[in-house]
Amino acid sequence: MNARALVAWNVRRIRVDRGIPQEQLAYDAGIDRSYMGRIEQQKENPTIDLLDRIAATLGIHLSELFAEPAKGTVPPKTMSKGRKPTRPCRNRK
Repeated sequence: MNARALVAWNVRRIRVDRGIPQEQLAYDAGIDRSYMGRIEQQKENPTIDLLDRIAATLGIHLSELFAEPAKGTVPPKTMSKGRKPTRPCRNRK
């Protein structure tokens, strides 16, 4: 697994384990939510300074963002979308 994939894996894993919404982590770290999403999707290459801010926001040492997952570990799940309440479908005529 490359460094970008490790960072994405670990940011999501730690964030989801702690029940922190992506939007809240981004706000607390002082970055845009969409940028945080792209980090977790391995579409961005964040700087060390930004990774340091994310780690500090999560309350972890920077090195934890580069920890290799054990073999056979399943990818971290996404949190439920909390922005809008789920509404039942209505039949329109």
